[in-house]
Amino acid sequence: MSDERLLEVGRIIKAHGLRGQLLVDFWTDRSERWAPGSVLTTSRGPLTVRAAARHQDRFLVSFEGVDTREEAESWRATVLLASRIADDDDDDAIWIDDLYGATVYDAAGTARGVVVDVESNPASDLLVLDSGSLVPLTFVTSLQANVRIDVDVPEGLFE
Repeated sequence: MSDERLLEVGRIIKAHGLRGQLLVDFWTDRSERWAPGSVLTTSRGPLTVRAAARHQDRFLVSFEGVDTREEAESWRATVLLASRIADDDDDDAIWIDDLYGATVYDAAGTARGVVVDVESNPASDLLVLDSGSLVPLTFVTSLQANVRIDVDVPEGLFE
């Protein structure tokens, strides 16, 4: 997977059953991540998905080479990484990992804070700034990954 930046796409929660299945919490809605044959990167090396099925709000996943409960237990709490998936339909996509550490500037060019978190919100995800401000992603006008975010917000948002 070369020098490209990888995204955290999930975490192995625990072993399930006796045949090496793992309970996985995926943080992505891209089904390509858990499709048979897909390869996920970990700090211990790659894992190839053999099979996956929804289990409540998580997934039961079988990986190649993980065939016993003991092997599965050794993967507990492992973060799963994957490369970005290009989406031809959305050239304006904002990748959450590009937001962290960027300084947010309003339309007047005033620095308003640094992004320390991104909070999920039904209307629009929110940039959480070190200044305590919350800025909906819908107000982002330009982005320089992890460096600068320009926003055009309604008057009074930063007060």
